[in-house]
Amino acid sequence: MQLNLIAGTDFTSTLNFRLSSSLAPLEMTMEEAKLGTGKGRNRFDFDYSSKQSIYTIISIEISVIEPTKMAFSQILKRSTRTPETFRSSVHSSSSSPPITARISASEIIKEPQTFSNQTKLPTHNFPPLLHIHPRSFCNKIIDNADAYSPQVITDAEKLCKMISTHRDTSQLDSLLNSTEIELSPALVVEVLKKLSNAGVFALFFFRWTEKQNGFKHTSDSYDALIEALGKIKQFKVIWTLVNDMKIKGILGKSTFALISRRYARAKKVKEAVEAFERMEKFGFKPELHDYNRFLDTLCKSRQVESAQQVFDKMKKTKFKPDIKSYTILLEGWGQEMNLLKLDEVYREMKAEEFEPDVVAYGIIINAYCKSKNYNQAINKFNEMRSKNINPTPHIYCTLINGLGSEKRLDESLMYFELSKSSGHLPEAPTYNAIVGSYCWSMRMEDAFMVIEEMKRYGIGPNSRTFDIILHHLVKGRRTKEAYSVFKRMRDEFGCEPSVSTYEIMVRMFCNEGRVDMAVSIWEEMKGEGVLPGMHMFSTLINSLCRDKKLQDCCKYLEEMMDMGIRPPSQMFNHLKKALVDEGKEDVVLMLTHRLEKLRTLLIVT
Repeated sequence: MQLNLIAGTDFTSTLNFRLSSSLAPLEMTMEEAKLGTGKGRNRFDFDYSSKQSIYTIISIEISVIEPTKMAFSQILKRSTRTPETFRSSVHSSSSSPPITARISASEIIKEPQTFSNQTKLPTHNFPPLLHIHPRSFCNKIIDNADAYSPQVITDAEKLCKMISTHRDTSQLDSLLNSTEIELSPALVVEVLKKLSNAGVFALFFFRWTEKQNGFKHTSDSYDALIEALGKIKQFKVIWTLVNDMKIKGILGKSTFALISRRYARAKKVKEAVEAFERMEKFGFKPELHDYNRFLDTLCKSRQVESAQQVFDKMKKTKFKPDIKSYTILLEGWGQEMNLLKLDEVYREMKAEEFEPDVVAYGIIINAYCKSKNYNQAINKFNEMRSKNINPTPHIYCTLINGLGSEKRLDESLMYFELSKSSGHLPEAPTYNAIVGSYCWSMRMEDAFMVIEEMKRYGIGPNSRTFDIILHHLVKGRRTKEAYSVFKRMRDEFGCEPSVSTYEIMVRMFCNEGRVDMAVSIWEEMKGEGVLPGMHMFSTLINSLCRDKKLQDCCKYLEEMMDMGIRPPSQMFNHLKKALVDEGKEDVVLMLTHRLEKLRTLLIVT
């Protein structure tokens, strides 16, 4: 079981979960409860009910010892693990005021089942008192504290810089062997995630780590590699990894969900469906939450029509949808701005006696904003409040963003103030939304005043904040000001640029004909161990090609293929033509051969 507790949040939901892979899902009905800050003791009960022979009743009591100005998100995990493991999964930070959670649990087991591993569900005496400290970032679920330790992050950055700056694999192998960095599962996963834009590098590092004495890959490291390989469409290699995971006994449903998502992102819907259905061949029976996750995958990959078809087919044969199933489709059609289909799903949901909750309202409001029907969005906002459904920070963000983009700044500011007065604690996304609203009206000084307020609350700014400002400055052709802000974000605000920040700057200089500056930014990015993606490579190579700098074009194209990224056909063909025009047919043959080898990952030994 996984439960998020967020201060100042209303909970009203029904969840499906598993206590272990061998148990049938139990339905948890969560009674509405308010977790306030500084309001004394709040108690709420969870009743687990099931037609199975096992059921559990757990009560959790929250007491705020010291009011906090920050929202907190923590995980309480209820599983078949030992109390020591359970205790260690709740992480603390000495810099934050503590919140105490008292947990009492009782299990009633009637006629215990025989599980696939021939063991009975154990019972645990959980520690009576746990101290939970709110973290400085909001709504961030932490599964592994080690992954966020400064040492892991520092070591991961060192390894990524080493890998990304050495294209000779034999030399790289020697360098890695000589490093004194101690490998851990958390470190390996972090490195693989940082290499997610460089599938070949990720595979090389994965193969190197498995050869190290005493190291064993976890399901997380396999999944991180599969994510990186999925981005470069190396699905044959991925299925080989799946078989490895099966043999090692670490394969789970989440891996199939990941593969389905990568197929869907590659617009291979048929293969995405087949990947989902292959779960059963590997011994995993899909359940409702698996179907919901798959529908969400299709919708977020802009394949909502396929998601609707899967929904209609599965509804008739395999599962009974819940409110989450419907809200996923609502969101899908909303992203496509198809309000007719959205209304059709909404009416079907109501016909099935599912009343719209705060999530459904948020999706509908977002759909209206996306299609620029702001007055309808405001009407829905007022409707939900009239039903005593409290808007979430995300809903306020949606309205602030939407109204700001239409330069309805006064209304945007009104919802920003309303969000603050409604009891929601300061969050970076809400402040980023108002930064964006000021930027749409080109009121940059006001945007930076909001950043100062973020600093006072300790919630930013972050790279997304500056991406918003840079986007608007670039759009307004204020190049010098944009470059100044780019330098200030690290020097003055201590905020590290992300790959999207670098991409904004490289594209800006390329469009301005300043390829020299684009290359300078690129090299700075590489020096920080940040790896570019396909679109960023294409932008730079196309600009170099226009400037007839063909040798540099080939250098970056090879670097691109070294990372396992296949160049877009249009860009590759354009470069080949330019090379042929310069009489460099031999270079064209070499690059074409490299591309053919890349298709089967033969460049990895």
